[in-house]
Order: sequence, then C-alpha cells, then structure tokens
Amino acid sequence: MRIVSVDVIPLRASLTPPRGPSILTYQRRETLFIKLQTDSGLVGWGETYHLAGVEGALRHVLTPLLIGRDAMQLRALHTEMRSATFDNGFAVGGMDLALHDVCGKALGVPVHQLYGGALRSSVEAYASLPGYYDDRDPEEHWVEEAVELQRRGFRGMKFRVGRFDPRRELPILNQVRQTLGPEARLMADGNAAYSPEQSLRMADGLGELDFEWLEEPVPQAGYLGYPQLRAKMDLPLAGGEGLLNRPAAHSSLERGCFDIVQPDVSICGGIGETLFVGELARLSMVRCIPHCWAGAITLAATLHVTALLPEISRMPGNAAPLLEFDVTENPFRDDVVLGDPFAVRDGCVAVPSRPGLGIEIDEDALRQYGAQSG
Repeated sequence: MRIVSVDVIPLRASLTPPRGPSILTYQRRETLFIKLQTDSGLVGWGETYHLAGVEGALRHVLTPLLIGRDAMQLRALHTEMRSATFDNGFAVGGMDLALHDVCGKALGVPVHQLYGGALRSSVEAYASLPGYYDDRDPEEHWVEEAVELQRRGFRGMKFRVGRFDPRRELPILNQVRQTLGPEARLMADGNAAYSPEQSLRMADGLGELDFEWLEEPVPQAGYLGYPQLRAKMDLPLAGGEGLLNRPAAHSSLERGCFDIVQPDVSICGGIGETLFVGELARLSMVRCIPHCWAGAITLAATLHVTALLPEISRMPGNAAPLLEFDVTENPFRDDVVLGDPFAVRDGCVAVPSRPGLGIEIDEDALRQYGAQSG
C-alpha cells in the first residue's frame, strides 16, 4: 500500500467571542490537518498544532520522505521521520496519526486493535473550560458554566486559573464546589501564570476544595523547578503537555516532575510514543492523562490512546485514565466530522469501533475553514 500524496491543510476560524487562559486571549483557533492518500484508494487523516516551522517540516521534509513508501511500515517510517526532523514531535505526531488511520483502515480494525485492543469500551471525559473573557469577570460566568456542563453530563471539569490573584479566584471556585456538590471532579490549569509561591498558595486553597490537581502553574521550559515545587505541594502536580519526545519524558519522570503526566499525541510524536510515555509513567507510579486541545482527529487519536492506557494500580476502576474534552468553541471538531462520534453520555465517550481512527471527515465543511487560512 504505497503513499501517493500528502496534503497539509492549514485551518483557521475566529472565536466568537475571544477567550483564553491566564496568560493570553485567543482571537482564533488554528490547526493543521493532514490528508495521506494511498494507491489502494484509502485515505488517512492526521492533525497537529500550527506552530512555527511545523507546516514546513510536514511539507518539505516528511512528505518527500513518505511518497512512494509502504504505509504499513509504521515503525520504520516513524524512526525515519524522527531522524529527518531531529525529533520534531509536532510534525512527526501529526503524520503518525495519518499513518495509523490508514493502517487501521487497511486491516479493517480500529487503531486501538493495532495495540492489542482497548482496555475499556468507553472513557470518562472531563470538560476543559475556555478560561476568561477580556470584558467579563470570572465571578460572572464560572459558576454558570459549571452548572451547564454538569447538566450536559460531565462529571468532571478543569478551570483555567491564574489571571487574577488566588485570593480572588479561590472564593469563586469555592462557589463552584458548593454549587456542584462533593461528587464533582474538579481540576485547575495555571498555564504557567504563577510564581512558585503563588502556586503553593493556590494549591493549598484548591486542596481544601478537594480539587484533583493543579496543572502547569509555572513556566514549562524544560519543566525546571517542577520537582522542587512538587515536593512542597500536597495537591497532585500535573504537567507534560509540552514533552516533544521520549527522552524528554524519561528525563522529567526520572527527576520527579509530576504526579500526573500529560503527553499529547500530536506533540510528543504520535500514538505509540504516547503509549510509551504512559508505560514509563506507570513504572514510576505516575498517572498518565493525555493532553488534548485540538480538532476531531487529535481527539479521536487521544480517545484510542486513553482506552489503551493501563491503570496505575491493580484495582479495576481505580484512577482510570481520563479524556480531556475541550469545550472551547471548536469548529474543527464539531463541524468537520460526519455523525456524532464524540457524544458525551453519562460522563463518558464511547471508544471508536470503526476501522482506523473511527471518524469520517466532511471535506466540504473542511474547505470552508481552509479558505479562511489565507
């Protein structure tokens, strides 16, 4: 099954209204879709983040490397892609998803079956909230949004925090806890907004509210300072969405950076790499809960991975992996797939059973957003 073409498709859509985490406000969403076609007529779809240099690596390095090659040679191609891009996890990760998708379709099995089959038929999803408005205070909308998400069936949700002092935000989060009740799973993501001292203050307050973790509260470059911060925090410290490869993951786990590691399939090099990080984490008794803030293809791949990840202990159902479900306005998930493959029912999303990633891309809808990317 030879690869005959690779199309890299940049997508862009404005956010209405703009929203964002602690450190910035997003005016638009952007992503890169990848369409890989084979001489058998089968098509594989990939996705990655539209960061500087990634599109060029996909077009000018990986596409020439793959044309004419056998798409079923996943391991060999992955090794060559790594070498050719000097371990660019973003570029390799996006192409890796497309290769997995087409291989699953060729064999007539879902991607998780390529790794021996899913450990669970559905995965609990937590809502990953959009964060802040520039013209509205969090006091005006955090509780209301939490109630609506609970009504939609989410049992857990993660708040973007850190734009304001913990002494202002903790009382709002206390209102959220009191409104949703003790059974709701609550998490917080600082998006690198805090100093170490502020991180500890916020973590102490979140611990009193029975939050499950504080995510990446300080800058993520090399995850320097994370072991020291973790040693002082009683609340679990989560991080690792920026890990680009397995050496970076190994180093961070060896140094004791996280209680929960969060590799992203489209950042760390793909599906097999994310599973490898998950197994490394389990050896260190660290939970693996993948990061996902992207479109339909990355979400589908993350769903397969989360269904494959082992639990950290031998007790079934104890601390099972969770699916991060972005509830920011997301046309690259909601508008470009046929059907409703990511429906949340009783707090869970069913693991795909169709071949490949298990979703069908609506290319007519895709063109609408491609035209906006210029």
